[in-house]
Amino acid sequence: MKRKGKMEDLVIDSQYLQEALTVKIYVPEGFSPFHDYQLCIMQDGDDYFRIGRIATLSDQLHASMEIEPTIFVGIHYQDRYDRLDKYHPDGKLQKKYIDFLIREVIPSLEEKLHITPLSYTLMGDSLAGTLAFMIASSYPSTINKVVMQSPFVNETVLKKIRETNQLQGLKVYHSVGTEETDVKITTGEVLDFLAENRTFQHLLAKKVSNYTYEEFNGDHTWTYWQQDLRKILIHILGE
Repeated sequence: MKRKGKMEDLVIDSQYLQEALTVKIYVPEGFSPFHDYQLCIMQDGDDYFRIGRIATLSDQLHASMEIEPTIFVGIHYQDRYDRLDKYHPDGKLQKKYIDFLIREVIPSLEEKLHITPLSYTLMGDSLAGTLAFMIASSYPSTINKVVMQSPFVNETVLKKIRETNQLQGLKVYHSVGTEETDVKITTGEVLDFLAENRTFQHLLAKKVSNYTYEEFNGDHTWTYWQQDLRKILIHILGE
């Protein structure tokens, strides 16, 4: 099926990460520079485009006018260990990756597309969802909306939410599966994501006024994350 929108690549030679990273950009049909758009940046970007079928959803939701004009951006990782270093709240490259996103990706996108986005949304699954929260809590004046699908939660994340008091303007969608009680992660540990996310939800609900938390019947896989994407995009990117 022919896409209505258009996919473009932007290669950023990062001074912070000391590597060249490819940023994939999906602009909607009829895209025009200097007009008003939202920008949704997805870590695990290839997964969101390939498994999540974001481009198809973008075409459908723009055609039905269920979301405001939105440009979807995906950034991927080299392998699972590279992902762990960059996305994990205690990862050795996380701070540099956040600098890369805020100081290199966002300005580069604005320059390439010739837009000043109406809002910035960060979206991610598992560790990528955790990273979305960590960035938004550090840059609440830049990031307006966050989608966390089954985020990894540890004491570093809980400490961050306890110490952050500037999240009232943030719009958050947060979900986790009721079967995510024994999730094996990259380090080999088996964790109870459901229990930790419930603790996270309890703290976050006190800090964010526009906050949606849902538990779905399913486990820690794309089978369930993909099923929820349509309603999530309408909720976060609609009027």
